[in-house]
Amino acid sequence: MPLTAEVQLDDMQTTSLAQDIERQVGNTALLSFRRVTQHLPGEVRVFAKAEWQNPGGSVKDRAALSIIQQAERAGQLFPGRTILDSTSGNTGIAYAMIGAAKDYRVKLFLPENVSPERVSILRAYDVQLAYTDPLEGSDGAIRAVRELASRESADYFYADQYNNPANGQAHYHGTGAEVWRQTGGQISHFVAGLGTSGTLVGAGRRLKELNPALQVVSVEPDSPFHGLEGLKHMGTALQPGIYDPRLADLQLAVRTEAAHSMALRLAREEGYLVGISAAAAMVGALRVAEGLAELGAAGTVVTLFPDNAYKYLSEAFWRG
Repeated sequence: MPLTAEVQLDDMQTTSLAQDIERQVGNTALLSFRRVTQHLPGEVRVFAKAEWQNPGGSVKDRAALSIIQQAERAGQLFPGRTILDSTSGNTGIAYAMIGAAKDYRVKLFLPENVSPERVSILRAYDVQLAYTDPLEGSDGAIRAVRELASRESADYFYADQYNNPANGQAHYHGTGAEVWRQTGGQISHFVAGLGTSGTLVGAGRRLKELNPALQVVSVEPDSPFHGLEGLKHMGTALQPGIYDPRLADLQLAVRTEAAHSMALRLAREEGYLVGISAAAAMVGALRVAEGLAELGAAGTVVTLFPDNAYKYLSEAFWRG
């Protein structure tokens, strides 16, 4: 009898594992700043969501979980089928983590020049990796995965993060609602980087519904050739199907060097060791806040830090 009880307990623990992972996604902390914002007047405030607190270490856990759950409900993803997508790293790690918890295999196409830290994490999860031309960036990986998905569609669930509406829905129902609640509805500007654009589109739409006067601000690299991993230069890249260029009230371009400098400042002045796209988002958020200060206006600017710096520490600028 005791043995039967132990077996039942083991079964319960096994079946609840995926639910435990799912419950850990979202509800990340809202960070404040002291030194990098000390030049701003008191009525202008800046905050950032600490998305590395998600179990897979990035904001992409939100989109990956939403995509997988919706595919399961639609009968597109089931045991024996492999999750397939292109990625610059973080979404792939999220697929790998959730796939491990739910017993799905994962195959990913990614540019050959993604950070070695990300590759190591994906290999630890035993993900199948296919590398594409680094000069083609994320667009090359997108083209390659589309070709495979069209040729062997029966074997894979093609998650298609750049065009899957479940990406933006994760932020509409999750991120946007969280920011509104955490600021007590006082947010005046939402700033987010453009990669798949899911965060900006999903959270931005939700926040504009809650306050039509709220300003949505997009951040992207200042040129097609850049070092802001995870972000797209929308004017020259393959535009995601979920991207809505009409949503942002203001578009900001950020230089790679400015993001590197801000990453060092955030680490050494605030204690926040964040990724490069997070630093780029902070550059944008500060520009918005400084613009408010110049006008003598009040405002609450919220941005989002997609991940921390642990996947980027091999980059030379950290030694500067």
